[in-house]
Amino acid sequence: MNISDFGPRVVTLCAVCAMLAGCALAGGLPSRPSGAATGAAGVSWAAPGSASADLLYVSDVGTNKVNVYSYPAGKLEEVLSGFSRPQALCTDASGDVFVPDAIASKIYEYQHGAKEPKVVLSDPGEQPGDCAVDPVTGTLAVTNVSTPYTGPGDLVVYADARGAPRKLKDSKITYYLYCGYDPRGNLYLDGMSSGNFEFAELPKGSSTFTNITLNKTFPYPGAVQWDGHDVAVGDYESNAIYQFKISGQRGTKVGTTHLGGSSYAIGFWIAGSTVIGPNDDSGTVMFWKYPAGGTHTEDIKGLKNPWGAVVSSAK
Repeated sequence: MNISDFGPRVVTLCAVCAMLAGCALAGGLPSRPSGAATGAAGVSWAAPGSASADLLYVSDVGTNKVNVYSYPAGKLEEVLSGFSRPQALCTDASGDVFVPDAIASKIYEYQHGAKEPKVVLSDPGEQPGDCAVDPVTGTLAVTNVSTPYTGPGDLVVYADARGAPRKLKDSKITYYLYCGYDPRGNLYLDGMSSGNFEFAELPKGSSTFTNITLNKTFPYPGAVQWDGHDVAVGDYESNAIYQFKISGQRGTKVGTTHLGGSSYAIGFWIAGSTVIGPNDDSGTVMFWKYPAGGTHTEDIKGLKNPWGAVVSSAK
C-alpha cells in the first residue's frame, strides 16, 4: 500500500497524505476501449451509449481519476479526470454520482454517464472523504476526516445537495471516516478518536449524534452502508463486512461477509446480492456474492490504487 499512514493504518483516507511528506501517488490508467471519444488533456471523455445502462464508478487515488465501467460486464466506458484526490463515492435516487475530492475541498456531482460535473460543491478548509445521500430528503452528508494542518474533522450536510453546508460535530469523534443512510433517513457513521473506534447515528431531522456501542471492535474501519436489512460496516484490515442490528445505543452483530482474496477493500459498495470492493493494495476491483462472501466471482484489473466504488442506475 503506497498510502502513508496516520498512526498505524488508522485513518483510511488518502486525504491524510496531504499532511504527510513523500506520499504523492502516480500511475497509469487502463487502456481506453477502441472507438471511445477523447478530449483535450485534462478533459473527461465518455464512450457513446454509456449513459443508457447501469454504470460502476471507481475512484483511483493512484491516478486521481474516476473510472466508469459498464455494470455488471465491467467494460471500461468512461474516465473522469481533473481531481486532486478523489475518495469514496455515493449516488442518489436519480443516479447522480458524487465524488469527494480531499485536497481540492470540493464535492463533484455527475449525472449518470455525464462527462462533466453537473454541480461542484465547496467544502472550504476541509478534507472530504466519503458521502451519502438521504433517500427521503435528498440531503447530502459528507464526512471530513480532518481539517488540514489544524485538527479534528466534522460531518457536513448540504440540504438538497446544494448551497453552503451545515457543520456538525460529535464530541466523541475526532476523525470522521465513512457514512451511510438507512431508508428512513437516519445516518450512520464511523470514525476514530485517540486510536479508538467510534460509531454514531444522526437520527432523521436531528443535529445531535447518538453514540452507539457495537459488540465488535474495528481497528481499521471501512465503509458504512445499509444493505437492505442491516447496517453493514467494513473492516479493511480483516477484509470483512459485518452486519449489525441497531437498537438505541447498541448494535448487535448478526452476520459476517468475508471478502476472500481481497487486499484492503476500503470503500465497498453493496448492489443487491453483489458486493464490490476496490482493493487498494492490489490495484483490482473484486465482486463477491452478498452476504455469502467467500471466493470472489469477478474482478477488474489494471488500476493503481482503487479506493471507492458505487453503482449508478440508469433512470
